[in-house]
Amino acid sequence: MFSKSKINEPGPSTDAAKPAAPAAPAPAASKPQSEFKASAPKAKPPASLLSADLHITGNMKTTGDIQVEGTVEGDIRAHLLTIGESATIKGEVVADDVVINGRIVGRVRGLKVRLTSTARVEGDIIHKTIAIESGAHFEGSVQRQDDPLNAGGAKPKPQHQPAPAPQPNNG
Repeated sequence: MFSKSKINEPGPSTDAAKPAAPAAPAPAASKPQSEFKASAPKAKPPASLLSADLHITGNMKTTGDIQVEGTVEGDIRAHLLTIGESATIKGEVVADDVVINGRIVGRVRGLKVRLTSTARVEGDIIHKTIAIESGAHFEGSVQRQDDPLNAGGAKPKPQHQPAPAPQPNNG
């Protein structure tokens, strides 16, 4: 796509500004530039990696992918969430796809949930599809729902109706 001869061409001031823009080689500017722009939004960015020596306290939310190798104390919401073998999550996990190789203490909600042989889960799993490999440790309940990601939004509504409770009338 880019050649060294074009980048290293002499031209002190005018060409010096052009290499700063990655999609601006002069001879082939129109077609490759439009192809590059058309494919750039479609290209999926790599997963965010939380290394094994990282400890996070707090919630995380992304529309992208996360791979956790460290420790997280808080809730995680992502598109694809991969929990590494050395990872520990203490909180709720919500993702379209969840691959668990490590330890989760808390609820797991996902369209596709996979517990590998090294997984350790202490909590409920709410899923559309689930796979549990031989050797995985799991303590909790498993519940299938057609829309497990949005099921949490329905819980506050029943709690809201009893709010005008007859308790003030009794006392």
